[in-house]
Amino acid sequence: MKVTREPDSETYRVIVFARDGGEIFLRRSKAGLHFPEVSILQCRRVAENVGAEMKKHWGVEIVCLFELPSPLGSTRARYMVAKHWRTSGNAVPIAQWIPLRDVSEVSFAEPDDHSIMRESFARCSVSFSDTDIGPFTRLNWFEELCQWVEGAIMPMELHLTGNFIQLSACPTFSLIRFETNGSAVWFKAVGAPNRDEFAITLKLAELLPNFLPTVVRARKDWNGWLAIEANGRELSATTDMGLWEIAAESLARLQIESLRMVNEVRASGARTLSTVGLSAVVRPFFDAMAQLMEQQTKMPPPILSKQEIRLLQERILDYLARLQDLGIPDALGHLDLNPGNIIVSFPCCTFLDWAEAYVGYPFFTFQYLLEHFRRTFGADSVTESRLIKAYAQRWEGVLASKVINEGLLFSPPLAILAYAAGNDTWSDQQRLKDHALPGYMRGLTRRMLREANLLSNRGLPCMS
Repeated sequence: MKVTREPDSETYRVIVFARDGGEIFLRRSKAGLHFPEVSILQCRRVAENVGAEMKKHWGVEIVCLFELPSPLGSTRARYMVAKHWRTSGNAVPIAQWIPLRDVSEVSFAEPDDHSIMRESFARCSVSFSDTDIGPFTRLNWFEELCQWVEGAIMPMELHLTGNFIQLSACPTFSLIRFETNGSAVWFKAVGAPNRDEFAITLKLAELLPNFLPTVVRARKDWNGWLAIEANGRELSATTDMGLWEIAAESLARLQIESLRMVNEVRASGARTLSTVGLSAVVRPFFDAMAQLMEQQTKMPPPILSKQEIRLLQERILDYLARLQDLGIPDALGHLDLNPGNIIVSFPCCTFLDWAEAYVGYPFFTFQYLLEHFRRTFGADSVTESRLIKAYAQRWEGVLASKVINEGLLFSPPLAILAYAAGNDTWSDQQRLKDHALPGYMRGLTRRMLREANLLSNRGLPCMS
């Protein structure tokens, strides 16, 4: 069976080894042996969708291990290395399990596939203790994980049912949802560049248990943790205005509660995004953006002149100075707060995925939520005012209304600055070689200028 590739889809050849590594799952044709193929839509979770398609079309459930690039110079399918977990549904007559020792270079319809098979087997046969590749390339890691999860949930009188959904597969990253006889549990492990998320998550779960999933157990050698699935629904799946208001109010409550623990959060690995710190990077950041503008070769979009960038720089420095004068305290923030990271229920929400945690100006985080709100609800000033009110009212127990309003007023352009300059990506020459990144950074700069112009047109409050 050969999968037809649809528009906007990618084809994966799936290299499936038996649990003991002694056999491989292949299909036969007159030309020779082939890896089974599946087609998935682009921009979807690869492991989740490859697994679902293998179960649907080939009758096997797999655990994805890692991806391999296509042979040099090839534009063919990509490769996913996996292990067999169990057989499901009807067997496919043209596919069968073949002992590895019986497979030679001449067995394959395409000779490159033999070397790819050997490389795959070598990678997943290496002991974790003997390599820096990562723990999730090994053939037996999933069995070890299941035993570890069973031990962790046993005191809660839970046990695994055998059903799971693997959402990501990588040597150092993993995200899996396990069904139990009660609440589902999630295993997540992280590697570079998000390695700090491990310590940050554990610390936040300890300090702010009402706003994060309950962590059951952690494993340092995997940089992973097991958490109980949060009750509620994903905010991205609803247009219920009341639920969005709960999310905004819960965010304010989370940040206010974090005020007394910012030092502990910062020590766990969260980045610092204070107004003072941002002011220090403004000039070098905009110098770098001016250089990126000079490198742009196509129009549109417009290329900002050095004079426009210099004017924007001075405006941004002025806004940051005004924020410092307001005296809004540093709190816990989230640079990647989006509706997919919020599980909403009453009376409060659960916030997920803290790789982009920071300690600093709190209203940036609300600005990110507000941007997603606009994408969902459109430009509706009435509903937008309700969301802002839900967030701002909580802060009135800490700050004067005038301070809150002025802080929110300056947030749109400065939230973009925090997102763009909050790490060293903008100054990393190696990462800027990625053809998409310079254009993305230029786009953020243009957006910052538009927001600054809107703010200027509204008229700014006088400095006291």
